Amino acid sequence: MLLPDQKMADGNVKHLAVAAGKDNKIYNKIYVVDRDAMGKFNPTSNTIWQVLTGALAGGIWGSPAYFNGTLYYGGLNDHIKALPVTKALLATTAASRSPTALAYPGAVPAIPANGTSNAILWPAENGATGALHAYDATNLGREFYNSNQAGARDQWGAGNKFIAPMIHAARPTSARTTALRFSDAAMIMV
Repeated sequence: MLLPDQKMADGNVKHLAVAAGKDNKIYNKIYVVDRDAMGKFNPTSNTIWQVLTGALAGGIWGSPAYFNGTLYYGGLNDHIKALPVTKALLATTAASRSPTALAYPGAVPAIPANGTSNAILWPAENGATGALHAYDATNLGREFYNSNQAGARDQWGAGNKFIAPMIHAARPTSARTTALRFSDAAMIMV
């Protein structure tokens, strides 16, 4: 993912990109690279801007989300984690995390907001009964909604891998195994 311009402590601007991989056997890593100085191969040193080891419990099968200076990752068998970016460096520990750990393949979060306020992080959870969750993006410990709370009314059946919520007119839409689901019941007022 390409990040917006990040200002360092000395005022210089960095153009950064982040990536993470599927390898969860040896501490999963998040890589932050300087797009203007990719470094080329060097057998004696690591020229990557920043590497975070162990910030995520499992591998990553999808993209992170970015909102208002914070990167959000939903790794395999892990809670969704909010990692702030400060002075062009990604925090090594999460500022907040979701109460729910998500099984394979983790989550691809989406965040709609009204400018820099009222942001909601929407991840889809895979499982025998999938779930669409809604968390306060400024405090992931606060869950506003999930589609299994109201019994069968909002349940969307078996989950599927790699479901990314789509946001249209402030309403989350998510693919499921049988059709698209428009979550009118999931409207949250913050």
